[in-house]
Amino acid sequence: MDKAKKVRELREMTGMNRKQFCEFFEIPYRTVSEWERDGRHAPDYVIRLLEYYIRVEKITKESVVKNKKQTKQKKEKA
Repeated sequence: MDKAKKVRELREMTGMNRKQFCEFFEIPYRTVSEWERDGRHAPDYVIRLLEYYIRVEKITKESVVKNKKQTKQKKEKA
């Protein structure tokens, strides 16, 4: 599988759109866009790290939203 398809596949596994994915992983939007359009290539280690993190932490759009809500509630209680 080429790198562009792999990056898109990983993002789609999370259920996030590109903007949400970039914000969550703190990767510039333009960088991910270029990776997905095959204008630039993501380094192999970045792809492996993203894949590992997404699979091990079971990162999904729903889990990110839930985590943000819990964090917000904890801050409000403090």
